Amino acid sequence: MDPIQPISALVRELGMEPKHAIPYGYHAAKISLDAIAAGTRSGKLIVVTSVNPTPAGEGKTTVSIGLTDALAAAGHRAVVTLREPSMGPIFGMKGSGSGGGRSRVVPEDEINVHFTGDAHAVASAHNLLAALTENAARRGLVPGFTPADILWGRVTDISDRALRRVVTGLGGNPVRETGFDIVAASEIMAVLALAEDLPSLRRRLAAITVGYAADGHAVTAEEVGATGSLTALLSRALLPNIVQTAEGQPALVHTGPFANIAHGASSVVADKLGMGHADFVVTEAGFGADLGFEKFMHIKARGAGLRPSAVVLVATVRAMRSHGGVPANSLDRVDPISVRIGSSNLEHLVGVVRSFGLPVVVAINRFSTDTPEELVILQDVAVAAGAAAAVICTPFTDGSSGAADLAEAVLRLTQDDAPEPQYLYQEGTPIRQKVHVLVTKVYGGASVRWSREAERELVRIESLGLDSLPVCMAKTPLSLSHDPALKGRPSGYTFEIAGVRVSTGAGYVYPIAGNVMTMPGMPRVPRGLDVDQAGNITGL
Repeated sequence: MDPIQPISALVRELGMEPKHAIPYGYHAAKISLDAIAAGTRSGKLIVVTSVNPTPAGEGKTTVSIGLTDALAAAGHRAVVTLREPSMGPIFGMKGSGSGGGRSRVVPEDEINVHFTGDAHAVASAHNLLAALTENAARRGLVPGFTPADILWGRVTDISDRALRRVVTGLGGNPVRETGFDIVAASEIMAVLALAEDLPSLRRRLAAITVGYAADGHAVTAEEVGATGSLTALLSRALLPNIVQTAEGQPALVHTGPFANIAHGASSVVADKLGMGHADFVVTEAGFGADLGFEKFMHIKARGAGLRPSAVVLVATVRAMRSHGGVPANSLDRVDPISVRIGSSNLEHLVGVVRSFGLPVVVAINRFSTDTPEELVILQDVAVAAGAAAAVICTPFTDGSSGAADLAEAVLRLTQDDAPEPQYLYQEGTPIRQKVHVLVTKVYGGASVRWSREAERELVRIESLGLDSLPVCMAKTPLSLSHDPALKGRPSGYTFEIAGVRVSTGAGYVYPIAGNVMTMPGMPRVPRGLDVDQAGNITGL
């Protein structure tokens, strides 16, 4: 494995000028947006998604990095674009957000802890907007807008269930109930990920809704006087970050929006930067194809004019065992029958990807407990469902060589120009119709039931002229449905929607199905980090 190289060398290899890089130490830098316009290539975009995962995940990041290294080993200039890790999962169940084994982005300690300060910038901007909103409401700066009308809460980057619901205003201020989300759930994080330049960042920030006045109009960040200050706090955070894989290939790690209440993908500017300077850009869409990939297409790709050339759908035997009924604490148990049953989830999601008019290869991320019989089941199901190939890969243990067959399959799929995407609903389609399309075509449901609260919010959204925005469904990632207990390929059920919210800055409506958590709690045994005598962070 090659030693980590100075970031200036990677910048030169990508054909960018030294003036485009703003160093953050020896091994990381931010890249000026001017470098996007200076790109001379037309790289092909590969989207990596997965089946409905187990709580521990199925290795999309590891596969994305391994595929990038393998494409480079085959003689192509390749870049991976990933979301920035959130410190909540780092100290929780999942741990590091930088891949694993021989398929990692480095330096891990910098990437996972503080990095270039983007998450801190988002938190500062979010909480500044909260303070300015409270001030405007208390001082009557917006007619008919009081502290009781505020919807904008606060954020922190550590999982803390005690902050989900809090009371503010003790000590002589207006007392009201509010709460904290984790930074990745902030609408400002989604805004940062979708902005294409500084003017579009400003426009999106100005449009954020912080509450509703007595006359029913949406009170925005612009109306409480926050736009300029928010833009100032985020202007540097808008610049994508460059680091490298453990095998020395460029990695653009930038922004980290949730994949349930947001679209779950890295930034538009990172993808566009990579496509202008590489032959292939491998980008990851969060959670399963029913969430991250669908939102990537309808929200990110459609809005930014991105056209993927192919899709890699990550599957594991462990996930198929889970969908086939094996308990979560027994997923290392060999069970071909459960794998066969659970593979209905894989079959369905291959079909979902193909419904967008994109070719798909299934990457079977192999674990040590997988058996040949179980692996063959996944391959047979994937190809029968319409995948162009189903490739067993081992990037965790073997790095680029463990993804060589996957790279070969991707190269075969992308010989022609990127296909024209086929979206599942037209822009401007009413919200109810868009949701019905997603439920019946993506989630396998038969009908939709809207709660009374959801119905009331729909009326308000329609009255504000926001009915044409794309839908960003907030639901569990563990099932195609709204119920995490419904494994495999549920069908014929009624999809339950409890509420509806609108992110006017990010530019989408998010119906809420089931109990969606925007502030995680710590696990029974939180993950701990430490520092060795040389000052290196350990435990990642």
